Amino acid sequence: MGFLNARDLAFVSMTAALWAVLNVTIGPIFWQATRLPVLCDLIGVSLFAITAWWTMKPGAVSLMGVAATLLNFVFLPSATQFLGFTVAAILFDAAAYALGYERCCRKGPWGVVLILGLSIASAFAAGLVIGYFFMAPVALGGYGGAIVFALIHAAGGAAGGVLGVVLMRGLRRRGLGAGMR
Repeated sequence: MGFLNARDLAFVSMTAALWAVLNVTIGPIFWQATRLPVLCDLIGVSLFAITAWWTMKPGAVSLMGVAATLLNFVFLPSATQFLGFTVAAILFDAAAYALGYERCCRKGPWGVVLILGLSIASAFAAGLVIGYFFMAPVALGGYGGAIVFALIHAAGGAAGGVLGVVLMRGLRRRGLGAGMR
């Protein structure tokens, strides 16, 4: 373990900036076209997984989520629903720490299962927070309620978890990532 070093902080900063830029540019287009809350989950949890794998240190994913939230508020001050993703980042980070970063991010089927579980659970939590605290009841009713809205988020989280695992494997094959520096 240990503190985040300069390389870790640079990686956290890059993933936070990437998430914020994609959320501000592509997110609204996807939302207007589909009205499905899955793209931000896909982007976010894939970056949670990559950040946890790259640093394997507590607080990195949480810091990335907070930084992405602050950047989103700079670009879209009215996008308070992004606080749900801040909660998701903290949840993902705490659960990955409790389970063990090495266990979650290792090769093999159990690492994949843990990353997918964390991705789905954190996206579900984001959906609950957004649904209960930031959506108008009439709009939420169109989805069938907060639980269904959260399940849609969880589907995006599952897709993001798969993307995160694919990215981890690709970077690992190229000799990059935690333990290979």
